[in-house]
Formats: sequence, structure tokens, C-alpha cells
Amino acid sequence: MTAILSNLRPAKGSRKKVKRIGRGQGSGHGGTATRGHKGQGSRSGSGFKRGFEGGQMPLARRLPKFGFTPPFRVEYKVVNVETLQALVTDGKIKDVVTPETLYAAGVIAKKKVLVKILGNGELKAKLTITAHKFSKSAVEKITAAGGTATEITVAAPKVQ
Repeated sequence: MTAILSNLRPAKGSRKKVKRIGRGQGSGHGGTATRGHKGQGSRSGSGFKRGFEGGQMPLARRLPKFGFTPPFRVEYKVVNVETLQALVTDGKIKDVVTPETLYAAGVIAKKKVLVKILGNGELKAKLTITAHKFSKSAVEKITAAGGTATEITVAAPKVQ
């Protein structure tokens, strides 16, 4: 059978009549207008606030509300002078120490972290150390051993 333009109809069951709610008894949905009898959902203005959990204490009120985490905190990976001495003794590093050599030696876990050298322990080896920060005692111990301490400058994080 060929389709004639004047006889075209949608396939049976593909088009459904819209349920017109709240339009009186003649609509077939009169009386309660599909809301059911009684209860919160049947009343006007019904609905829940965002985060309402059926009367259970909401998550936003169950969680603790104290403390503060500064968003622009700068964290350093700490390496002590005694660790550097141990690396020299083991032969893992020579005379130049940088964050890259510390990564290669397995002292720090990631390549692109900020490194701070602290003065815990003793240093006998003459080392040229380049790091992002140094403590005063670390600088004293490095220079006392005949080495040099050079700081790497890092751009400050952008405050929005």
C-alpha cells in the first residue's frame, strides 16, 4: 500500500494524550488532581527543602563545623641534613644536591614538589645544595662543612 499524503497518520500507540491536571472533573483527573488523599504531597505548597532527609538529621548538620584549611597553603617536603649525609655515605649522591637528584635517590616521591632542608643531624660532606627553602641551622651546618646553600625562588600562588 502506498502512502497518500492526505491519509498520513502516526503509528498506533505512538501518540499519547497529555494528562491535563487540575482542570476540573471533565478532565478525568478532577477531585484530587492526581495528588492522592491527605498527606504532605496533597497540600498546596508541598515540597521539601534542599537537603531534607525525611526528618533524619541532615548531612550538613551531622558534619563538624570547625577548623579552617587555608586555600593557598604552601607545603614543603622536608629533608634533613643527616639524610643528605647518609646519601653521600651510600654513594647515592655526589657533591651537587638538587630536587631532581633527591628524586632520583628516592628521598622525595614526586619530581615537582617544594623541598625544604632542615638542620637535624650532622653534615661532614662538602655539598652544593639547591632547594626551595632552608632552615637557619641547616645553612649553618652546610657552610660549616664547606658547602653552599642556594634557594630556588618560586612564584607566589595567585589569590583570586
